[in-house]
Amino acid sequence: MAVFTPVTLEDVGHWISQFPLGKAVALKGIASGIENSNFFLTTERGEYVLTIFENLTFQQLPFYLQLMRHLAEHGVLVPAPVANDKGELCVPLHGKPAAIVSKLEGKPQMAPQPVHCAAVGGMLARMHLAGQDFALKQPNLRALPWWREATAAVLPHIALEQAHLLHEEMKFQEALHASADYHALQRGPVHADLFRDNVMFDGERLTGFFDFYFAGCDTWLFDVAVTVNDWCIDLATGALDEARVRAMLDAYHAVRPFTAAEHSLWPAMLRAGALRFWLSRLYDLHLPRAAEMLTPHDPTHFERILRTRIAVPAPELY
Repeated sequence: MAVFTPVTLEDVGHWISQFPLGKAVALKGIASGIENSNFFLTTERGEYVLTIFENLTFQQLPFYLQLMRHLAEHGVLVPAPVANDKGELCVPLHGKPAAIVSKLEGKPQMAPQPVHCAAVGGMLARMHLAGQDFALKQPNLRALPWWREATAAVLPHIALEQAHLLHEEMKFQEALHASADYHALQRGPVHADLFRDNVMFDGERLTGFFDFYFAGCDTWLFDVAVTVNDWCIDLATGALDEARVRAMLDAYHAVRPFTAAEHSLWPAMLRAGALRFWLSRLYDLHLPRAAEMLTPHDPTHFERILRTRIAVPAPELY
């Protein structure tokens, strides 16, 4: 999250009249993240989050917003999108698509323990199962085709050692994604960005997943790998913390058992998750967009994780 499109309380004042939320009384930009313009919005009816979408189009957004509504209706803890008086979940603001969703209780847990990882693992499995009958389809827009484009874009900006690693890992992932085992993996809607700062806790109680705007249809195992690569590591080294990994995977497996194909491809998918975020951070660092509030993330963090996943065997799925 960031602020690329400045919005004032006065701007929102008339615009919000189409929603059943009363008057807007406070608006505050959210500085974290790097994709959309986000604001905490307080109205006469409560607290919400206003998002202006900087890259996603009006045609793409129904997938994300309807997915959140679908998951909420199936008991998954996610923000609920608010419809306007025409039943629309996405409407223009300053000429760009915008949406309002409910604000979750609590705060992100940035120093997770096994109990937090177990809660995330169990809810992630529930989310995957709940999404099985979601009618809309959209690919993960940051999957292999985007990795190819991003690789070509960042190669001129990185050192030879990094370029070698990137070439070799892309070769590995191209072969993996072409394999019969990969195509046998179970798939459906995934969050694809379930980092610590995209989950809310009240103490040890998980209150919800949010920021679904990287979601898409992909393998469930990729979603688990992305989540483990953030929640279950030592931040300084990138090494997996086995107690947290075990807590997350066991809780997930108890709700939606892992398959034999997932077991065999688990180490490779951890590498895929690390590659995806190394590439996006390289791209954001070397080809940045202007923003009023923006702090690019350090690419070396996921370079380190990727090198570690290649060198060190991963804990078993089950």
